[in-house]
Amino acid sequence: MRAAAWVSVYTAAAAAALLGLSGVGCSQGDREPYYRQCVRLCERRNCTGAALRAFHRAQPIHMQLTGWTCIDDCQYDCMWDTVGVYIQEGLRVPQFHGKWPFYRFLFFQEPASAFASILNGLANLLMLAKYRAAVPSECPMYNTCVCFATVTLNAWVWSTVFHTRDTALTE
Repeated sequence: MRAAAWVSVYTAAAAAALLGLSGVGCSQGDREPYYRQCVRLCERRNCTGAALRAFHRAQPIHMQLTGWTCIDDCQYDCMWDTVGVYIQEGLRVPQFHGKWPFYRFLFFQEPASAFASILNGLANLLMLAKYRAAVPSECPMYNTCVCFATVTLNAWVWSTVFHTRDTALTE
């Protein structure tokens, strides 16, 4: 294929991707008027002035250290209020902010996923240690395997961070 044809293919692919992005919206739960109203009322009632200061005084240190804000708490509480309404009406539980609702445990937003990521990281770390102990560093693929394991460990660390607290930064 000539260079001009490849440019046309890449241009068409980029245009299709951009058109596809314009159709991306929020999750069903985020669009729910009940949820939006609940969050607005909660923020107005709890996240300004003296109520916000009281929130900060009462918030546990582990929640502060992981960046949970008053607005995050409002979204979390309203998510579960909305889920209750859906269940009461016999409807399927919707997603919120692109994810299924999970009960927060301590500061873990998705405790089971974070725990699984920690275990996967530990398994990789243990296998890397065994590999380094059993395989001589002069072997042809030694550095490739160690590099791959290091990249994998990094991925599991950030997976744990993401499942612990999903923010724009950890996304």
